[in-house]
Amino acid sequence: LTAVSCDPILMEFDYSIFIFDSQVLKAEYFSPWRGEQQMYKLDIGWPKTPEYFTGQTFCVAVDSLHGLVYVGQRGDNVPKVLVFSEEGYFLYSWNDTVEMPHGIFVWNTAVGSSVWITDVGTGKYGHTVKQYSPLGKLMQVLGTPGNAGSSLIPLQFDQPAEIFVEETGEIYVVDGDGGMNNRLLKLSDDYKEIWLTGTNGSGIGQFKIPHSVTVDAFGRVWVADRGNKRIQVFDKVTGEWLGSWSGCFSEDGPYSVRFTADYKYLIVAQLNINRLAILAAPPVGSIGDCVMVHSVQLADETKPHLVDVDMRSGAVYVAEIGAQQVQKYVPL
Repeated sequence: LTAVSCDPILMEFDYSIFIFDSQVLKAEYFSPWRGEQQMYKLDIGWPKTPEYFTGQTFCVAVDSLHGLVYVGQRGDNVPKVLVFSEEGYFLYSWNDTVEMPHGIFVWNTAVGSSVWITDVGTGKYGHTVKQYSPLGKLMQVLGTPGNAGSSLIPLQFDQPAEIFVEETGEIYVVDGDGGMNNRLLKLSDDYKEIWLTGTNGSGIGQFKIPHSVTVDAFGRVWVADRGNKRIQVFDKVTGEWLGSWSGCFSEDGPYSVRFTADYKYLIVAQLNINRLAILAAPPVGSIGDCVMVHSVQLADETKPHLVDVDMRSGAVYVAEIGAQQVQKYVPL
């Protein structure tokens, strides 16, 4: 008789497989971390009130400055945005003008905070990238609500997947969560096109479902090119293609890309194999190919979709559409 728990709550503990062999009880050590040194531990106390997750949790964003965690979820008659404290207490929710949230990002400035959401809905609010106050007041809409766009018009989106906003206010959008567009767009702080790259395809600089975007501390833009099972890298100033990683994604394409707080590692969610891959970030210079230094194997059917990192504490938050929850992993 072999008993194994797949409960992700047990991921922080060492546990054993007990094998009954006639009259002998043997305990064999089993590590879900595959013998690697553990880098993260599941915070089993986050959130304090998981019953507030009432839909499919597609995205999560951390406001490191104010200690807040925003969660975007989908479903009928459910609040689309939930707000928790970093300790895990539910604070409030809001729902206005949000149809189907896909990506979410918190932008802090010297004068305040705002929350950016990509909406892939097909109704009157969809195909847009929207900026909200922390309490949910709509402040800015990019795109034409309800109208899927073409790649010919920069600010006309078709199921925009995710957004990343720099401190300067410059914006990066990956536009193409299954729609007609497959592109990466950079906008100025007043929403003018700086550069745009990408078409549908598998060649250099082309995309098949660009799904997540982030920027490192060295002027490079990293895109999870999900359908092509690779990460592509671009110069943030010019949009020039710098390289790509594919060696780590033969089993499943990358769904999410975020850097750790020290920019030493890139955390990548792989939804279909229920895994977080932790990759070594290359120094300035050659991109090379990816090196996986650790992995976190989640429970079956967890389906990690998008992640975010608290750039102050280093905690990793994982939005899981299969488990319909967000989990928090803290660095050891």
